[in-house]
Amino acid sequence: MGELAVELRDVVKEFSDSEQIREVVAAVNHVSLQIHDGEFFSLLGPSGCGKTTSLRMIAGFELPTSGDVLIQGKPMGRTPPFQRPVNTVFQNYALFPHMTIGQNVAFGLEMKGVPKAEIGPRVQEALAMVRLPGYDKRKPRQLSGGQQQRVALARALVNRPAVLLLDEPLGALDLKLRKEMQLELKTLQREVGITFIYVTHDQEEALTMSDRIAVMNRGKVLQVGNSSDIYETPNCRFVADFIGEMNFIKGIIQAQAGRSATVGLDGGLTVHARCEQSIAAGTEISVAVRPEKMNIDSSAKMDNEFQGRVVSIVYIGTDTHYGIRLAGDQLVRVREQNNTPGSRPLASEGAEVKVSFAAEAARVLTA
Repeated sequence: MGELAVELRDVVKEFSDSEQIREVVAAVNHVSLQIHDGEFFSLLGPSGCGKTTSLRMIAGFELPTSGDVLIQGKPMGRTPPFQRPVNTVFQNYALFPHMTIGQNVAFGLEMKGVPKAEIGPRVQEALAMVRLPGYDKRKPRQLSGGQQQRVALARALVNRPAVLLLDEPLGALDLKLRKEMQLELKTLQREVGITFIYVTHDQEEALTMSDRIAVMNRGKVLQVGNSSDIYETPNCRFVADFIGEMNFIKGIIQAQAGRSATVGLDGGLTVHARCEQSIAAGTEISVAVRPEKMNIDSSAKMDNEFQGRVVSIVYIGTDTHYGIRLAGDQLVRVREQNNTPGSRPLASEGAEVKVSFAAEAARVLTA
């Protein structure tokens, strides 16, 4: 890709837990990231993982304890937020209720002393970008939640930042509107062509919108990749568990040849799976398999085939989820799509079924 829009070099941010400074906590712990110009990049992780603190250091609201933040190749050091080529959109839109939409969008330009003759056209341009032309005379209370969110975006974009920082900006919206806004935001980012750095704890949101994702936990970046990389080839158990739904089957490495491993399970069962690292025989591991990669009573010959008993069935419209107990008391979840008219469950509770999946769909992960 092209130039780097933002770079974090071995950044650490520590906070003390009280005024007495009894304990220092590393909210961000030696994080290095490279974010490309024009990229939609997401920081994804649970609450307290360090993603918002990382964003605030890029914005200049927090300063690193150590390490460097660079924007467009320039070290930011102690540069204050208003002197950085970035703007931030928060979950709380913070629109001024007594001002019109046009006045809200123009506010930042006025604070910067932009000539009045230039402000009007730039406000109209920003509102057109977010598909709200002609809304400049309305008040925030006359707009829906999604429209208010777009005004907050227009207010940030009107300053023509090199990087737009978004801190869970869709968190306050209902599910249906949030999904609509995800697609709108991604389309908008492509149209305006500037770098978006997006903080979210919502895995589906990150997978839907991002060019690349950094998964964080306990102040560290665990994996960086595109949506397919993160979902299909997680590099550790946390990433596998945090993104989507995953079966973890406990086992012991019996043998390994290149990237293929044979894993022994309780009950005398054997699993064939991909293994990206060299692991000694006898090591306890987990075999990770997505529920949708498993099949029930498939006629196709698979690398892994086991007998099991159906213990639960949950129909959710688009697909049906089965809980199946294998020999050795291992419980797995299988997801089958309801892709034919009038689809019915493939098996009933208590039924004996064959569960099968390809070795390529299964990955060996250590703790």
